[in-house]
Amino acid sequence: MSTPAPEDRKDTMVESADGQPEAAAAEKRGPSIATREKRQGVINPSGETPYLVVEDLTVKFPTADGVVSAVNGLSYAVPLGRTLAIVGESGSGKSVSSMAVMGLHDRKRTQITGSIRIGGDEIIGLPESELMKVRGDAVAMVFQDPQSSLHPLYTVGAQIVEAYQVHHKVSKDAAKKRALEMLDLVGIPNPARRFGQYPHEFSGGMRQRAMIAMSLVNDPKLVIADEPTTALDVTVQAQILDLLNNLQKEFGSAIVMITHDLGVVAEMADDVLVMYGGRCVEYGTAEDVLANPRMPYTWGLLESIPTVSAASERLRPIKGLPPSLLALPSGCSFNPRCPYVDRVKGERCTTELPELMPVDGAGAHTSRCHLHDKATIYTAEVLPRLS
Repeated sequence: MSTPAPEDRKDTMVESADGQPEAAAAEKRGPSIATREKRQGVINPSGETPYLVVEDLTVKFPTADGVVSAVNGLSYAVPLGRTLAIVGESGSGKSVSSMAVMGLHDRKRTQITGSIRIGGDEIIGLPESELMKVRGDAVAMVFQDPQSSLHPLYTVGAQIVEAYQVHHKVSKDAAKKRALEMLDLVGIPNPARRFGQYPHEFSGGMRQRAMIAMSLVNDPKLVIADEPTTALDVTVQAQILDLLNNLQKEFGSAIVMITHDLGVVAEMADDVLVMYGGRCVEYGTAEDVLANPRMPYTWGLLESIPTVSAASERLRPIKGLPPSLLALPSGCSFNPRCPYVDRVKGERCTTELPELMPVDGAGAHTSRCHLHDKATIYTAEVLPRLS
């Protein structure tokens, strides 16, 4: 699958429904799209084949109640220097798919098929000893809860030193020097003193910075950030996102950002993959997916964003609950919650799974929906509600 990227990446300004430039994000329910230096003029900053390529990935968990189909036929690619945001509600398969990339699933209890290539090397089927060489070196993961990810009985510095020495045959002094450099790089004040402290002596934001330092200590080319701003206040969230952005510019890493926060997506992402029921339902550049979405589920996510200017207006949540992965609905998995099912002739929505097809018949922006007049519906009905 080719990496979604537009032919022209000139910076644009989001316009409101009346065609006027958007002056403030608070005046629009959908997130305004941030412009970034790396979006200017280049499609693939690395000039190389995408570093991470996932093709037709399926992850299933046999249980006493049946088989949980957590990920179904997922495909995407991430070049170096770009950020892919994977978004969706809880239970959509975001974290499960990324744990498969890291090789963290229990092989005895998990059925994984498809292909995952990191730097051109297939990792599905690799022995555990080989996977351990990949983890933390070529690819690293920043987990959403640093309190449970950091060992409470070891100092933060000792844990970073260990992560470095696992992949480098260096002395403890050399590893400590590298750890201090990383603590300083991620903005932790007085790294020499913090090096010898335990995780409980760090604030939530500092623990997350320490996790990022540990993840990047080996200069990985791929970083998976699983809800890295969860449970942090807004100010610290912004600092963490800025940190990841700056570190990406320095190291040139590819980033996969797992999140349900479309504000984070608008700030960080170059490309966006929307998941529902373990499947990709929309995929394209951030500009395409956020400014011109073509899937009713994506419309629902955008409409559910609260705004300051609409304080007296009730939120518009997506009705119903996400489907059980033990028994996905037939046809389109979103059909029980979709308000546009009656716009499709016959019973295709409930009997036929829509394919992931290019929007408007061409281009890298794809969506999974039977509606034939998606652009018209979005412009006439959805867009006014987002304004």
